[in-house]
Amino acid sequence: MWQRALCVGLLALALGYLCVLGPGLAPAALQRLSASLLGGLRRARSLEGRMVAAWQAAITFLMLRYWREGGLLVNACVDVVLSGVKLLEALGLDPGDGRNHVVLNSRQELKETFAYFMQKGAAAERFFSDADTFHHIAQTASEDPNAQLYVGGNAALIGQKLAANPDLKILLCGPIGPKLHELLDDNVVVPPESMQERDEFHLILEYQAGEEWGQVKAPSANRFIFSHDLSNGALNMLEVFVSSLDEFQPDLVVLSGLHMMEGQSKEMRQRRLLEAVASISDIPTDIPIHLELASMTDQDLMSNIMHQQVFPLVNSLGLNEQELLFLTQAASGPHASLASWDGIPDVGIVSDILFWILKEHGRTTDRASDLTRIHFHTLAYHILVTVDGYWGNQAAAVAAGARAAGTQACATDTIDTSKVFLKAPLEFVTSQTEAPSKISLNPDDPVVHWHREGISFHFTPVLVCKDPVRTVGLGDAISAEGLLYSEVYSQ
Repeated sequence: MWQRALCVGLLALALGYLCVLGPGLAPAALQRLSASLLGGLRRARSLEGRMVAAWQAAITFLMLRYWREGGLLVNACVDVVLSGVKLLEALGLDPGDGRNHVVLNSRQELKETFAYFMQKGAAAERFFSDADTFHHIAQTASEDPNAQLYVGGNAALIGQKLAANPDLKILLCGPIGPKLHELLDDNVVVPPESMQERDEFHLILEYQAGEEWGQVKAPSANRFIFSHDLSNGALNMLEVFVSSLDEFQPDLVVLSGLHMMEGQSKEMRQRRLLEAVASISDIPTDIPIHLELASMTDQDLMSNIMHQQVFPLVNSLGLNEQELLFLTQAASGPHASLASWDGIPDVGIVSDILFWILKEHGRTTDRASDLTRIHFHTLAYHILVTVDGYWGNQAAAVAAGARAAGTQACATDTIDTSKVFLKAPLEFVTSQTEAPSKISLNPDDPVVHWHREGISFHFTPVLVCKDPVRTVGLGDAISAEGLLYSEVYSQ
């Protein structure tokens, strides 16, 4: 056994040495040498190890395009992460039947909605309407000795991930209180106008795969998020965001927080959404814009985001399976009659919906939309979908996103193959509405590509962490890593 381990270690060392000397070698020679070494690695490793080696090859030998100056982001808070079951027990709530509530108005509705999503193993986010009750719950959560505080908010989490690159500066516009400011990376710049005296707290109730609460048993690890966040919900930093553009001159804009508007009145939502559209329209067209979606329940709001010119103004979207299904339901798209996913989302169904989004809302020869890219992520696999001619390096980008999922969930610097497993289907079809292609997964070449009417799909499985340390922010880390390795073609 030790001989095999030594062989693998020497091969990995040789590969790293090649990467250092690579610029002095002819590209063809470097590719041949690395392919030979990687072949040795793959033969010596498990199925998971072979996939990791293949991802590394895709990421290493395809061009890496770092953004020159970073991104400008909105939406930020402090996440209080703790066990959902233990918090509900501390609140004196007994387990019972699950029921989905669009807005939480009481502790009873919190209990029912948490149980509903825990039983599905699905992520969800809700607004808690009663300020006094929420602050009492938050106080109970803060007294839990195992509660942990982290940077929160989709945009802030993406900013933290991007800021890990030492050559990248991030400007974060959002409601930044003293605790959040303390937690932010040194590479994250906060304008003075974004500072406020009080933090916005979001409670992140986590549960593990197989964890039980009464009759409820979680099929997979996930989290339930709720807050009484009025600052992010009103997009209070929108004007700061716009006024900072000229001075910071970002190479990439990342937006999130539109889902937080669900806690506002219908009139407020409509007004602020129109103002957001006007502000986004002022961003120079040569700066790519990525919009990260999050859990939503109001179909009218989702429909307005799609149809009131938000989608056509952004270049890229990031979303998960819950958001994808809700999106097609809100707009009566393909497979809209599907009430929920049954286990791992069917690749053909996901592919159909992604194709429809870009065909109906993306750039075409007769539509002046900027939307040309979608990064879809679910527990078992990722798909990166792009309109041909606008993005490059997709294979490296989707591989980097999958690698980030495996490392962040397990809290390791590199993927530890003893701590992960393959959950993606080994065979799947690429569509459930058109004549599909049937694809068999090859662990030595796990990034699969197919094409459909001017749109390219890049699929890769994810190595799922057996005992995840932290699930919150995983989608944001995936989107950030995918953006880092994405190349935008000049038009």
